[in-house]
Formats: sequence, C-alpha cells, structure tokens
Amino acid sequence: MFKTLAFPVALAGVFSFAHADEGQWQPYQLPQLKAELKRIGINMPAEKLADLNKHPMSAMVSLGGCSASFVSSTGLVVTNHHCAYGAVQRNSTAEKNYIANGFLAKTLAEELPAGPDARMYITDKVENVTELVSQGLTAAMSGRARAEHVESRIKALVAECEQDKAYRCSVPSFHRGLEYYRIRQMMIRDVRLVYAPSDKIGNFGGDVDNFEWPRHTGDYSFLRAYVGKDGRPADPSADNVPYQSKDFLVVSAQGLKNGDPILMAGYPGRTSRYKLPAEIRFARDVSYPAKVTESRADLAVIAAATQGNAGAAVRYASVVKGISNGLKKTEGLLDGFARKDIAAIKDGQDAEFRRWYAQHGSKQDLLKELDTLITADMAMSEEEFAWSVASTSELLKSARTLYRLAIEIEKPDAERHTGYQQRDMTIIAGKLSRLEQSYLPNVDQARFTAALQRYNKLAAKSHIQGLDVLLPTPESVAGLYQQSSLNETAKRLGWMSKDRKAFEQSDDAFIRLAVKLHDTAMSLENRRKELDGNLERVIPQYMQAVIEWKKSLGKPVYPDANSTLRVTYGTVAPYSPRDGISKGPFTTVEGIVQKHTGKSPFNMQESLLTAVKEKRYGVFKDAVLQTVPVNFLSSADTTGGNSGSAVLNKNGELVGLNFDSTYESITKDWYFDTAITRAIQVDIRYMLWVMKEVDHADNLLKEMTIRYPEK
Repeated sequence: MFKTLAFPVALAGVFSFAHADEGQWQPYQLPQLKAELKRIGINMPAEKLADLNKHPMSAMVSLGGCSASFVSSTGLVVTNHHCAYGAVQRNSTAEKNYIANGFLAKTLAEELPAGPDARMYITDKVENVTELVSQGLTAAMSGRARAEHVESRIKALVAECEQDKAYRCSVPSFHRGLEYYRIRQMMIRDVRLVYAPSDKIGNFGGDVDNFEWPRHTGDYSFLRAYVGKDGRPADPSADNVPYQSKDFLVVSAQGLKNGDPILMAGYPGRTSRYKLPAEIRFARDVSYPAKVTESRADLAVIAAATQGNAGAAVRYASVVKGISNGLKKTEGLLDGFARKDIAAIKDGQDAEFRRWYAQHGSKQDLLKELDTLITADMAMSEEEFAWSVASTSELLKSARTLYRLAIEIEKPDAERHTGYQQRDMTIIAGKLSRLEQSYLPNVDQARFTAALQRYNKLAAKSHIQGLDVLLPTPESVAGLYQQSSLNETAKRLGWMSKDRKAFEQSDDAFIRLAVKLHDTAMSLENRRKELDGNLERVIPQYMQAVIEWKKSLGKPVYPDANSTLRVTYGTVAPYSPRDGISKGPFTTVEGIVQKHTGKSPFNMQESLLTAVKEKRYGVFKDAVLQTVPVNFLSSADTTGGNSGSAVLNKNGELVGLNFDSTYESITKDWYFDTAITRAIQVDIRYMLWVMKEVDHADNLLKEMTIRYPEK
C-alpha cells in the first residue's frame, strides 16, 4: 500500500513520542511509554504493568460494561455503585428497598445473588491473531463473503480458546480492523452483592450532578466472585465458595495531593478518535439529536406508566438510570460540539493527512472509496436506528431472540451466527430471566405503543423497505400483550428448547410478530454484513496510513477503546472550563453539607451529616484539606466502561475509583483536549470513611489490606 511500508503495519516503536496524558493503551505497549511514566513519577516498572499475570494487572476485572478490581484474597471486588445498581435493584422491593436504604452483608451467608446475567471476567492472555483472521481473504470477495469469512475465522479461534470451559474468549479488532487480538478471560458466573451504600450516598446529586464538577458522590459498591469447590467457575449454587483471588490491590488511605501521578486500569467501551469529519458531523447533526429525542420520550413514557406505583418504580429504576445516563452523556456531547468545532479541527487534520497521503500512498483511489463507504454506512445507520425504535418492546426482543435461536440451532454449532452458539445459551437464558425483575406488561405496552407512534413520524428514508406493513399499529398493541404468555419467565425460557416449526405454528402474538419480522430483519443484517465487509477491506488500509502519518509527526498512536483492558495515566489536576473560572481537584464532605437540601437528589442521610458535624474524620482527614476528601479530578484518558476502574498511586495501590467525567470532557470520545479533559474519581478515603463512620462495614474493612497514614 505504501511505497516504503508493507501491510500490515508493525506498530512497535510508534508510541515513544507521547507527551500528553492522552491514550488508552494496551498493556503490552506500556514498556514503550517507560520514559513518560517515569517523568510523571510512576515507580512501578513498565514491564510489570504489561504482564497480565502479575500484580497489579492480574487484579483487574471486567463486569461486562463496567470495570472493577479485587481487593481481597477471597474474591471481594470493588466497583461503582452505578455498576452494581442492577444487582441492588433486582434484590429490592417497595418494602425492602436496598436502593434507598443501602445493603450490607455482615457474613458470606447474607450476600445476595447479583442476577442471572451477572458476570466477572478476568483477562489472563492476549495474543495477536491478525494473520490467522486474515487467512484466506481475497480481493475478489464480496463484502458479505468477506464479513462471513472473518466471522468464521474468529469463531474457530474462539472455539479453540474455549476448550477449557472456565474461559470466555473473544477476538475484537483494533484500529478499525487493522489488527485482531484473541483475548482469554476467566468467566465467573456466580456473582453476589456484598455491600452498596444508600443511593443518598452512592447517587448523591443524581442526574443533576451527573457529568458535573464539583461532585460529591460516593459511587462505590462491593461484589464477590464465587466458584465451585474445585476453584473453577460454576453456575450459581449454595455450595459454591468465594473465589481465591490470585492477586488483589492494597488499599491506600494515605491519599493524594494536587499534581500526584496516577495510573488507571479498566475496560473503556468505545471511542471514535479516528473517525472522519463527515462521521463527526453525522453524529452531531443527525444521530445524536435523534438519540436525545428518543431517550427523552422513552423516559417520559416510563415515568407516566410507573407514576404512583412504588413497586413499578423500583422495577424500572435500573432501566431509567441507564437511559438517563446515556441521555446526559449524549446531551453533553452535543453541547461539546457546539462549544468547540471538533469537525472543523478534524477537517484541518484530514486535509493535512490527505496531502501527506498524496505523496506517500500508492493507492490513490483509496480515500475516494472510503468516503463512498462512509456515506453508505451513515445512511444505513439511520435505518438501523429506525428499526431499534420500531422494536422497542422487551417481549418482542425476547421473541425475536428465541425464534432466531430456533433457526440457528438447526445448523452445526460452528456455523451458527455469533451470539447463538452453545457457548451463548446461559447468557441468553440470563437475559430472558432478567425481565422478571425489570419488566411490567403495562409499562412495556406503553413504551411499545409510544415508540411505534414515534417511528411513524421518522423520515421515510429511514424506514426499512417492506417493514411498515408488517408492524402492528399503535392501536393494536394492547391486543398483543393480551394474546401472549411471554411475560412469564418460565414460558419464555421454555421456548429455548422448541424448534422452528413450533414458532411458525404458534398462536402467541409476539411469537407470530417475531416470525413475521424475521426476513426483513435478516435482510437488514445481510446488507450490514455487505457494507461492513467492504469497510473491513478499506478502513484497515486507511488506518495503516493514518498511523504512519502520525508516526511521522511524532504523535501518540493507540487504538480506539473497544471494551478491552487498557491502561491510562495522568496527574491529579484542576482545570479551567471557561475564562475566569478555575476548578480545584478535590471536593470534601463539607460540600455535601452545603448541597444537602433534604430533597432528592440532594438528600443526604442523617448519620453522615452528623459525622461531618462532629468532625469524626479520624485517619481519613487530609493534612492539607483538614477534612475528608470525597471526589477528585485527574487528567487520565477515560470513557464509558471505565466506570469502576481502579485508580492507582505511584506504587500501584488503590487510591480511587473512576466514575465520571466533567461535562466539558464528554467530547473526548472524539477529540482529546488536554487543557479541559478531566476524569472524576471517588477518593478511596471517602469510601473507607463512610464504611467506618456511617455504614459500619467493619467486616469488609478487616477483610481488605489497608495502608493507613503513618502517625
């Protein structure tokens, strides 16, 4: 592709030019950042940080959407309150409301199931399999054939890796398909809730303070991993025992100060740092506004359908929290785009790159082909968004999953579509069971009816050809719920063992609807495969060129986040969001008292207010602040999925938990602005102080290894 470079590009040596806190680095890259880590004051050897089987990386955990870390030798895991919120909600009722009152298990016997779909993943092996995935690809392949070939190669690599059933393996792409890595993770299937403070602490400030600074949120909770008596992962059982953690983090109550270095390890979800200007404008002008409108409307419907019903509100608390968090982030992205013209910045970078490519690239039609495919991708995204609106119902989603499963089961396991293989059965069952705690027929009916009304108002170009005549009218939705038994968990699960013929002969209204919609859904899926296959052919060539260009400029090169284990670094740092305003890096418990109004979301529990009034700070009192710090800012590079990520001091000890970003930082998913990008963390001293002075979680304090300040 290049006059001087062979495909695929060798990425070694392109990371030594980093001079900012930007970058979500794969662990193996850290030795090449040795000088940077030393410069900011990190004492741990970079080679040790790169080894997944050594402390501290061996203590890091993925929760499948959030991050966490082991803090004891008996499987105790600390993460964010909002990451454990689903587990808290599933165990709550209007009468026994752990959301409002908090939950603490004083003994192992009192710990509660986190939910049928709760998982912990411990990464222990990562290997580059790019050549194996690419094996057999030819230029003559259609996009769909290419996509299916890659999928087949990945499934074979996963099957080989999962011969030991203790592990869950995946083969995600990096640099938009330029590289593939096979990742092996031990999958813990028995996860239990140990301790969560009241949401008066864990969600203090609620949506009002979400993505804001100053912040005073105790966003932490504890879970525990359980395994069979043989020490291997097992299905949930009363006979299981706590997992013996190979490594765990020492908790440091010695604290941080402004300018101190930090490391953060976790599983960031998705960033879009290498997207084209056109893709940024599409997000800014089309997809994000549509998402905001849809989220606001859906939340309004849920609020109306659950109003006055405390039990219903508890059931949908986790759903509402998830939608609300996504809404606030999307609104922040739009505000960020309005505040700083990132598309224009990218225009300049793109123009500079294209000038460079004109001199160094040998395939001069590459960028034209890329632009054409990106345009097609954006158009199809609008259709996929419309489809997601039209299929809002949880019962419809369940029915569609079950019918697709019945069809896929007819094939040999290796030929089934990803997500419907034998390895996926427990996950499907968990998702179907989860509705038992987060579903009510009248609420789902209201959501589906309103969603169909909104779908009918979407632009005609976004409507999938042939779909409209297959969808129920909003007026007929009530009848679907009256003629379906899928609202019963046992009957939903019972459909997992039925064949295609049973579905096609069923008189269940949602099963019939799923069967009717299947061909249209498959048509959309196959068109997506065709487009993705072509994108997977072109974008890696583009990314190879971008990497070489950035390398020539001495700029950092790291892959976009993709939910795999990453390490980032930075310092405790204030920032100035706008002219004349400077925001310090710490908040304190006095700020909680100042914000307290007695009304949600600024209603703090009295026991904490009393502890502050009496200044019962003990060893958690900061020598400079003369009080207990609550949250702090750092310049680390984070995104969604980093929630719960361990924040480590220069010696690798746990000093905080990442849980949010400042509002001005949200656009970092697209563009990292060193001056204003700040992550928000819970100071571990606040967590320990609440555990001791407010919730009396003495059993957990004894279980952890805590390094207290020297007297």
